[in-house]
Amino acid sequence: MAKAITITCKNPGETFNLGVSLGKILVGGDVVTLQGELGAGKTCFTKGIAHGLGITNTNTVTSPSFTIINEYQGRLPLFHMDFYRLENEEVTSDLGLEEYLYGQGVTVIEWPERLAGIIPAGRLEVCFIFAAEDRREIVLIPHGKDWEERIAKIAENLVL
Repeated sequence: MAKAITITCKNPGETFNLGVSLGKILVGGDVVTLQGELGAGKTCFTKGIAHGLGITNTNTVTSPSFTIINEYQGRLPLFHMDFYRLENEEVTSDLGLEEYLYGQGVTVIEWPERLAGIIPAGRLEVCFIFAAEDRREIVLIPHGKDWEERIAKIAENLVL
């Protein structure tokens, strides 16, 4: 099994900065899945990824709970998806999700377990755990590609 890395973030700023660090190393075709309870920091983290991808106005980055997919343009396109409201994989063909997942942009998915059958095997899984009211344990779990090496570099150079 791949080696996971756990990072403690003490506030939303640190969660954002971790996202920035990840965003800077993402390449076209990368898929990042986010798992955690409501309010765990998934959207804050995604705003950091957007900033790391060169999207300057991260205030426009919002949870796509009702739109399913939000698109942003940086050095690479960012496709932010939220599967919370989707009930089965049949809807994916109507939405064209495979085109995003296997395209040249970066895809970030909240609630990926709702449509687990379409999620690429090569991805970075990020789990958000409430460690305390003001603290999160963020676990980076590599799946395939060169994720293990890439997240090790993030951990080495991380300044929250």
